[in-house]
Amino acid sequence: MTDIIIVCVAALAAGFIDAIVGGGGLVQTPVVFMTFPHLPVASLLGTTKIPSFSGTAVSFYQYSKRVTIEWKLIAWIALVAFLSALLGSWMVSRISNQTFKPIILGALVIVAIYTYTKKNFGQHEVKHLSLSDSLFRGIASGVLIGFYDGFIGPGTGSFLVLAFIGLLGHDFLHASAHAKMVNLATNIASIIYFSSTGHIVYELAIPMAVCNMAGGFIGTRFALLKGNKFIRLFFLLVVCGTIIRFGYDVFFKN
Repeated sequence: MTDIIIVCVAALAAGFIDAIVGGGGLVQTPVVFMTFPHLPVASLLGTTKIPSFSGTAVSFYQYSKRVTIEWKLIAWIALVAFLSALLGSWMVSRISNQTFKPIILGALVIVAIYTYTKKNFGQHEVKHLSLSDSLFRGIASGVLIGFYDGFIGPGTGSFLVLAFIGLLGHDFLHASAHAKMVNLATNIASIIYFSSTGHIVYELAIPMAVCNMAGGFIGTRFALLKGNKFIRLFFLLVVCGTIIRFGYDVFFKN
């Protein structure tokens, strides 16, 4: 019972973080791995996808009531991200994702420096793209980030937020809202894959999902109340946390 309480608290915190800028997996996944080391890795990864999906769904619903959603654009990005995440989930059992982690670490350091030094990054929407240009950039991002989510995972929401700001000209608030729908699609892909292979422990997944939804609800309220400056600061904190996580994997983990 104590173990379930521990992972549920982690799921609550993860839902809160995910709702604002993504990256809740940095909290939820390590805690689950440490609390249930006797379970197969695939089962632990599959189990965490249920609460991640649940919390993201609550967050997206809250955002959609307050933020204008570009449905046509996001639907296409979500579709390609879904298919790409399926491929990534399939590939993870065939190629070690440790090979790519140094590359991701370098990219995250650049993202953190750029976001910190460019004070107006994501503070205002910049609408200068046609729908066709937005679709091309969004679909390309969906392919890459969707594959990343299925193949590696942590920080996917943050990468989506970055793509919507840097490539599509959204502010942090709209980027966070749109990232949620795409993240839902990648989570569904992973759930389909892991459930079909019997790698979801529902006794853990269901209570964690309830807590993740609660965290998602609270986090979304904070983001909508505080606005872009708060989300930018939170984004920086999560990116720095992701850097620490990947730095540990690259330099210290055997």
